Amino acid sequence: MVRCGLACWRCRWLLPLLLGLAIILGIIALAGRGWLESAEAPYVRQASLWWDCFKANPGDLNWACNSLMDYSWGKAAAATYLVGFCILCICFCLAVIAFSIEVLRWNFVRGIGGLLFVVAAFQILGLVIYPVMYTEDIPLTGSNMFSWAYGFGWASTVMVIGCAFFFCCLPNWEDEVLGNIKPYGYNDVERM
Repeated sequence: MVRCGLACWRCRWLLPLLLGLAIILGIIALAGRGWLESAEAPYVRQASLWWDCFKANPGDLNWACNSLMDYSWGKAAAATYLVGFCILCICFCLAVIAFSIEVLRWNFVRGIGGLLFVVAAFQILGLVIYPVMYTEDIPLTGSNMFSWAYGFGWASTVMVIGCAFFFCCLPNWEDEVLGNIKPYGYNDVERM
């Protein structure tokens, strides 16, 4: 199905579309304030990749915020995730260019897959540094959990890893995608 499905010119745009979705998830993770939150009411802690906000009193409406960029690990987590995100944007542009030309350049597509593995490595570094060092350096009170924005960061990373495998394996089906050989149908598989 994968071999024959990519032969359709409209289906070629699935991989760049998935990269675009990974970019959207990455934007949500970078901008979201829900990397770490209090697990139960009254909500007294909320952290993003950039800020740690807390309430001194549970009934207080004002949040006091400290920058996580004051910590070296905060800079490292933000830098690695941001570098991975920038390379992801470059890969998206390259994928659009690669799938726009009539005859795909297969080594070019495999190179995009390699860059996507680099993206995944940078994003995983940022996503691992953050919780380990956050819980070690910042005193937490009550029950806290890593929340939705942190989850969007992992979702983006998982999509990047999946796309990287597809980009690296796609040149193996070059003849099927370009229509140089007859694709196997359902009846042909039964005869084998």
